[in-house]
Amino acid sequence: MAIQPLMNTYNRLSVAFDYGQGAWIYDTDGHKYLDALSGIAVTGLGHAHPAVTEAICKQAGKLIHCSNLYTIPLQQQLAEKLTQVSGMDNVFFGNSGAEANEAAIKIARRYGHSRQIDKPAIIVMENSFHGRTLATLSATGNRATQAGFEPLVSGFIRAPFNNLEAVKQILRSNNDVVAIMVEPIQGEGGIQVPDNSYLENLRAICDEHELLLILDEVQTGNGRTGRYFAYQHTSIMPDVVTTAKGLGNGFPIGACLARGKAAEVFGPGTHGTTYGGNPLACAAALAVINTIEQDNLCQHAASLGQYILDSFHIQLADKPYIKEIRGKGLMIGIELKDAGTELAVLAKVKGVLLNITGGGRVVRLLPPLIMNQTEADLLVNTVSSLIRIYAGDDTTD
Repeated sequence: MAIQPLMNTYNRLSVAFDYGQGAWIYDTDGHKYLDALSGIAVTGLGHAHPAVTEAICKQAGKLIHCSNLYTIPLQQQLAEKLTQVSGMDNVFFGNSGAEANEAAIKIARRYGHSRQIDKPAIIVMENSFHGRTLATLSATGNRATQAGFEPLVSGFIRAPFNNLEAVKQILRSNNDVVAIMVEPIQGEGGIQVPDNSYLENLRAICDEHELLLILDEVQTGNGRTGRYFAYQHTSIMPDVVTTAKGLGNGFPIGACLARGKAAEVFGPGTHGTTYGGNPLACAAALAVINTIEQDNLCQHAASLGQYILDSFHIQLADKPYIKEIRGKGLMIGIELKDAGTELAVLAKVKGVLLNITGGGRVVRLLPPLIMNQTEADLLVNTVSSLIRIYAGDDTTD
């Protein structure tokens, strides 16, 4: 059997895309699809957004890359913009969410060593997802993604998500913990939304024990949940927050933001990157943030997301094959009582892009922030109909 040029790392659906416009994406045969996945929470401004396109084209004609050995004015501008919208103190730029999380883990470990802790440990959550590098894979709470890559990186202690008592129990028996790392909403874990007070209580625990609170907002950031960052639905501030995905609207960029004592951990030579924060990536990200602010897309995501949630509740909430419908902003999950792994294929046939996560039971929807109500109605009606058909429900509403 011949080995294909591409490594076999994805179970790809049988479709290839040619171009996109707004919330729609077109395949090489000219068929169009409503993109309710946004490249997994990446293209928040939709496809071919004019502001992002203009910024990339203009900057590509000037300077794509220069080393971080030199001052990069656009990087400075982006850092100022991100610290302004986040309330954090400073930022390190990488190329992905995994790199942003790697930086956060290194901050936590170096912070621990500054406190004379020889083997600093980080509390992480079950069913979490932080990336596929060895450290972020080890922090991830999914054995299926870890299998075959042992030995994993040590220094991570797992607790159930949304369970404060489990965190407290770990701290009673372990003096080496230096940080808690958590997603405000678990994306790959099935759009798991914790109790309203969860982050506040974690913040209080961190303050009591002098721990860093690290929030992985790779998926929840950049307007996705109805605020620029999901923690801004609360009154707390993290010590470290990471983001990527929607920050560049498809252009690779990641950011690790820090505040207070965490912002003072890195010095020259302690961390670095070749490509991170290059002029082209920063130009794209600045266009994204400016557009989100100018077009009030956080507010739009909040209101449209609630409309979509309410509409799904009307159509599906009383169905016996539905376990729960949940979400925040334009981050929505429909949990089935039985596996629904084929729904992504059926949805593609009907012209909608989505995916199934949470152990094969959760329909995950991550529509672009620029989606309008007509497109939202089409999404709800199509997905609701598909779920009913998949469950063998031949009743009519």
